[in-house]
Amino acid sequence: MVKRETLLEMFYLMVKVRRVEERLLDIFAQGRIPGFIHVGIGQEAVAAGVCSQLEPNDYIFTTHRGHGQAIAKGIDLKRFMAEIYGRRDGYCKGKSGSMHIACKEMGVVGSNGIVGGGIPISLGTAFASVWKGEKRVTVCFFGDGAANEGTFHESLNLASLWNLPVIFCCENNGWAQFTPQKVYMKLENISARAGSYGMVGVTVDGDDVLKVYEEAKRAIERARKGQGPTLLECKTHRWFGHFAGDAQKYRPAKDIEEARGFDPIVKFQRFLIESKYINPEYIKTVEAKIKSEIDEAVSFAESSPVAGEEELFNDVYV
Repeated sequence: MVKRETLLEMFYLMVKVRRVEERLLDIFAQGRIPGFIHVGIGQEAVAAGVCSQLEPNDYIFTTHRGHGQAIAKGIDLKRFMAEIYGRRDGYCKGKSGSMHIACKEMGVVGSNGIVGGGIPISLGTAFASVWKGEKRVTVCFFGDGAANEGTFHESLNLASLWNLPVIFCCENNGWAQFTPQKVYMKLENISARAGSYGMVGVTVDGDDVLKVYEEAKRAIERARKGQGPTLLECKTHRWFGHFAGDAQKYRPAKDIEEARGFDPIVKFQRFLIESKYINPEYIKTVEAKIKSEIDEAVSFAESSPVAGEEELFNDVYV
């Protein structure tokens, strides 16, 4: 049985991630953010279900659609927003942009511009945990498209061989950029590939935060006990295009409409209300609190200075 405080924490995280990304879409449309952004609206249950039970010093590797994963891990929203704005007070002094936000203190190692590029790197933190005799686990998030990269297969094989404490979390929204899964893969469940490498593979409803939570909990416990890696496939739905501004002309309108019918927040909210955990007033309070946090974060970001040319070569090498 999941504790009430954990349920409320996951609800808060899911709503926070959704509202942050909705604001980012609005700000981006106004031309106030440099570069591209990729939002994961509709996929909030995966980040909340997994990250809500990680320790602060556990590691995560995010996807290019990784705002939610970083926020759910606990990074400060003000510095997060400043980073996306390209400002000096951001986590990486404004150099990472949306796709590469990293925070050493919270174990957010960051993303990778190459599809599947973060998967082999995640073996490094997992191996370090074993080498140092620590109980830290690593969660590597990636999309379904990355499951066809050579790095995916090589990494799963090595992680299993070395019994590393890593959870490979495939956030499967059915689209590899502009290509549906049925076009590039004959398998229905990507988790089936785990058997080839002698590890546990599980597929869950990624729109149900409770199911994600339960399977992630088992995987994390196995990793901490030294019982090796897990391939956790969370089937979810992408509401928007590959990037902000993508008109999704390659995608049938009916498919987009159906995807929006699988709203993980609405589903979880209904469960919480029916189970008497929350009421409409509580929801209003949460929404108001989150709006205030986002407003403060945006103000902080917009008042933060832009890094000058003197920062160009700083932080390039350790």
